[in-house]
Amino acid sequence: MAPGGKPRSRTATVVGVCMAVVLLGGGAATFAWVTRAQPEPIPKAGTAALARPLTPAQQLVADADDPRACAVTFVGDGAPTAPVLQWQEALYQGLPIPQLEGRVFAGWYASAADAGAFAVDGRVNGADLVICDDQQVELFAAWKTPEENAADGVRVPILMYHQFTADPDGEQGWLRGNYAYIGDFDAQMTHIATTGFYLPTWDELSAFIDGRLSLPARSVIITDDDADQTWFDLAVPVVDEHRLLATSFMVTAYRSDPAPSIYVLRRSHTHDMHQAGDNGKGRMVNWTAEQIAADLSVSGDTLGVREVIAYPFGHYDDRAKQGVAAAGFELARTIEPGYVTVGTDKLALPVVRIDYGMGLDELVSRIG
Repeated sequence: MAPGGKPRSRTATVVGVCMAVVLLGGGAATFAWVTRAQPEPIPKAGTAALARPLTPAQQLVADADDPRACAVTFVGDGAPTAPVLQWQEALYQGLPIPQLEGRVFAGWYASAADAGAFAVDGRVNGADLVICDDQQVELFAAWKTPEENAADGVRVPILMYHQFTADPDGEQGWLRGNYAYIGDFDAQMTHIATTGFYLPTWDELSAFIDGRLSLPARSVIITDDDADQTWFDLAVPVVDEHRLLATSFMVTAYRSDPAPSIYVLRRSHTHDMHQAGDNGKGRMVNWTAEQIAADLSVSGDTLGVREVIAYPFGHYDDRAKQGVAAAGFELARTIEPGYVTVGTDKLALPVVRIDYGMGLDELVSRIG
């Protein structure tokens, strides 16, 4: 999906096969330039085509027996040989991140030309809708060298919002700073949607930290803490309108509403640790690692995913990190200011906090 919410074409017109080498920043970036004839449509019952064996992609769609099914075939160095099943009108789920010795994966693209150019608006990930013709689509791999990836020096901001208000004068009380004015939020989301930003998924962020995946320079992750009702009422419609992938960190003891949009990921803000422990600090730094793991297991089971958590109040220590890992979560987000880079501690991800009064100019100064 291109910035601004316009669907991108997932079908490549094809004529041949070639390999190309592009010199960037003094290094060689090799990518697979492969084009093929458009996928054959699924044979219809009663036609002579049924006498021919089905391709793996055709068989996958035929077995699904659903008009929304889409068989995704991967093309290029390191690409999986088997197609995978995705669903039209939904976002891509679990796209593979292949590995090759001495190379860094640079993403999947809608065409060989996009892969060769590392075109951000042609890069496909879990923030994009599945769109395919005749229930089949091809995605093309791109690669960089480790030297190129290091030279890119990418820093990924994780935006942290809390509550929202429709009053431009803001809310009153000690939590006033937590409330983002919805007009500012709309302007910020419009900027992200229309100026070429890439929205990584959490598994992509993890691979980026490992140095296995290259991310575009203009990458950003949008998150909200607490799943306050103002998030549902005011912010989600903006996210949905702009078709921007966002994460809602939910305290599942308080609420576990279904995702309000296909663009909203529900992730853990713990099950019932968003309250003070015996010393006035959060339970995350009062409980044992075993208690923390047990709580997070309930949260993960409730949400149906164990991937990333947000520490309540931002409180954490080594014991908390042990509990997070023991519960099967790979990533944890703090409230410490900063940007995610290659090598960042996966259980201490920093953030860019958005407070009341921070308008578009302030966002631009922080994320570009």
